[in-house]
Amino acid sequence: MELYRLHLLQLTSPSLPIGLYSYSQGMEKAVEDGWLKDERAVTDWLAGLLDCCMARTDAPILGRLYDAWVEANESAVAHWSDDLLAFRETDELRAEDRRAGLALMRLLSAMESSRAKTWSCHQSTCLATAFSLAGVERRIPKAELIAGYLWSWLEHQVVCAVKLVPLGQTAGQRLLARLLPRIVGALDQALRLDDAEIGGSSPAWALASSRHETQYCRLFRS
Repeated sequence: MELYRLHLLQLTSPSLPIGLYSYSQGMEKAVEDGWLKDERAVTDWLAGLLDCCMARTDAPILGRLYDAWVEANESAVAHWSDDLLAFRETDELRAEDRRAGLALMRLLSAMESSRAKTWSCHQSTCLATAFSLAGVERRIPKAELIAGYLWSWLEHQVVCAVKLVPLGQTAGQRLLARLLPRIVGALDQALRLDDAEIGGSSPAWALASSRHETQYCRLFRS
């Protein structure tokens, strides 16, 4: 087995101490408002986010950040990190991305990454900034790194749905299995997009996130 595959498993593990367990990315409010009542509704919600947002923003920009780190082009790293943060349509989504990214940079710094030390307090750092750096330094191929990033996002969202809707554990696993082909499609699309084609949005996602900011009783920070 190639060692990089084990590094990828570590990087996508839910036990990675960067605080993602405390965020739902607006799902908590979508459940409270009755948008996500069952397994089918959650499947449609996550499929839409994968197709319209992750495949068109996070995944292609992660690939460009990977290339920028390989080329040691830190101005390009800052450019693409800023672009990805600009796609976060609410304060909560931006704050989550920034906090998770800085936490991962600090972790990489503690694991002897000299470049991470510089970026552990950089204003442009987001999760994809740190994730791509970790991938480059661990020699994880770009396509596999992007697939791991998408898998990690999807798994976390399904865990949130299991807690919030609520769904049973078996339903959660059915949901993951059903959406795995979407990850393949999102990866293929992300690798084909030109710079000018990058961009995606989900008005419902943005609305759920913005409404979560004033939700009276909540378990998650977003």
